[in-house]
Amino acid sequence: MTTDVGTTSNSAQASYPPSAAFTATANAGPELQAAADADRLAFWAEQAGRLDWDRDFDEVLDWSGAPVAKWFVGGKLNVAYNCVDRHVEAGHGDQVAIHWVGEPGDSRDITYAQLKDEVCRAANTLTALGLKAGDRVAIYMPMVPEAIVSMLACARLGITHSVVFAGFSAAALRSRVDDAEAKLVITTDGQWRRGQAAPLKFAVDEALGSGADRAPSVEHVLVVRRTGLDVEWTTGRDLWWDETVGTASPEHACESFDAEHPLFLLYTSGTTGKPKGIVHTSGGYLTQAAYTHHYVFDHKPGQDVYWCTADIGWVTGHTYIVYGPLANRATQIVYEGTPNTPDEHRHFEVIEKYKVSIYYIAPTLVRTFMKWGRDIPDAHDLSSLRLLGSVGEPINPEAWRWYRGVIGGGRCPIVDTWWQTETGGIMLSPLPGITATKPGSAMAPLPGISCKVVDDNARDVPHGEQGYLVLDQPWPGMLRGIWGDMDRYRETYWSRYAEQGWYFAGDGAKYDEDGDVWVLGRVDDVMNVSGHRISTSEVESALVGHPAVAEAAVVGASDETTGQGIVAFVILLEGVENTGDTLISELKAQVSTDISPIAKPREITVVPELPKTRSGKIMRRLLRDVAEGRELGDTSTLVDPAVVEALRAKR
Repeated sequence: MTTDVGTTSNSAQASYPPSAAFTATANAGPELQAAADADRLAFWAEQAGRLDWDRDFDEVLDWSGAPVAKWFVGGKLNVAYNCVDRHVEAGHGDQVAIHWVGEPGDSRDITYAQLKDEVCRAANTLTALGLKAGDRVAIYMPMVPEAIVSMLACARLGITHSVVFAGFSAAALRSRVDDAEAKLVITTDGQWRRGQAAPLKFAVDEALGSGADRAPSVEHVLVVRRTGLDVEWTTGRDLWWDETVGTASPEHACESFDAEHPLFLLYTSGTTGKPKGIVHTSGGYLTQAAYTHHYVFDHKPGQDVYWCTADIGWVTGHTYIVYGPLANRATQIVYEGTPNTPDEHRHFEVIEKYKVSIYYIAPTLVRTFMKWGRDIPDAHDLSSLRLLGSVGEPINPEAWRWYRGVIGGGRCPIVDTWWQTETGGIMLSPLPGITATKPGSAMAPLPGISCKVVDDNARDVPHGEQGYLVLDQPWPGMLRGIWGDMDRYRETYWSRYAEQGWYFAGDGAKYDEDGDVWVLGRVDDVMNVSGHRISTSEVESALVGHPAVAEAAVVGASDETTGQGIVAFVILLEGVENTGDTLISELKAQVSTDISPIAKPREITVVPELPKTRSGKIMRRLLRDVAEGRELGDTSTLVDPAVVEALRAKR
């Protein structure tokens, strides 16, 4: 690897130990790591004991077919039973499972008993449509309770679901339907977005086509009434949810499935190539989902109100809205809509009303709140919060501190979590009650998880230098392949360190002087400036450390002299005056001071917005296109594609 000059500013190294009061009641204690260190496989067997198994497993791990693992070999269970039925049978049927909050202001509270009945009705309906274990179902829905019911009904029947984010285009839906050969698509008539009813069934009709272009695998489309929009109707194919599921029997006896039975496919897309259908199975995935949710979020069943703000179209919604929380008998918020509809107080009103105690959001949302100003959260009673979480990308230290100080009242521990669609669940995170956290660091792998930071030659990198994050031991929630393309699976994730048998995560990372791990983002977000490796996230953190800046995005653009030049786009805080060249000079100086003069951006542009997907991720690929004056790539997944054209006009 080339020389590393990236260093996190000294102020970001400050440590925040847990309070004695939090530690006294924390789920995790030092014995957790000790048990994992003593016997990793016995540790995972103990975690699997959190679930109800119809048949005990004979072997914890079979790694003989590496890089395809088999976990809890011979064990059988039903995922939906573990998420719903067993809680009702244990006498918790009256506990609220879901406080659902709709965008127009409607809401529903759904108990575990009610959820069980609805899942059984849906399962009976799918069976009546001829679906059976091993079939695939595509779910293309907004954040409504029926989406979760659909996932659980599939799990109950051993049907593999493929949830497609409702913001994706008809073409994206079609490619996923065809790849999975889905027999059924479940959708809604429309969805609410920023006060408007937007069609969704229309996109399904477009995706499935007609005549010679008809999607050959799809037999039925099941439609939930959400907005009241008029929809086109294909007789014999299309069915209303309320006329089928709504009239079905709530009695259903579930059967158990092998621990390795495929639970779901979730497609990830890159900048090029066909989307990858990531395969997750049942026993190992649910074990890791339940384990991580319990310990990372310090969840107390029947006491906490938990809120993960993700969408079920992403893996965070699968693991930390559906499977992990429900396996652990959580009471949670499920929210439809955007954070500023009808206004910027929306999230804080929900926290205040429902006494949310655990709050899990993306750094992008934290920075958005910062931009809006602290007057908005300060107008609400957020004292119910006791733990905060961050997910999706590395969080810059300034945003971390703001999150803890303003939203968390200076008292809430923050779990800064690193994981991926492919890992199934959280891999690196502080453990609340144990870890003295550092702003911007995911700290360490969880007990039972093992990682390394290595160079191109698989050697451990010295503390302070950047390397590549690899996972050197299999884990229960790991992907089992790419649907229909195992060669691509091996090439994508295992070829770089094939000799060592390590999974390469695609992220850069480093150890600090204490040996704690700092994830630096995707390797393609590491810039090479005159032979020096500089992380985009570190430059962004330095920029956001300036009192005028709310959010920053940095990309490396081609440079004839240095190989790459650093180009930054910044959003200013509300009410801050743009002083032009004076501000730009201050920002460049800040980066030089915090990191190195080599890291000083070549260009900085002040912009009103950044191009973001509906999941809140900044599309740096498009920013590189803008910075290098290229034609723009696909903008269909952006919240507002016009933002990119506005950026071009600013330059």
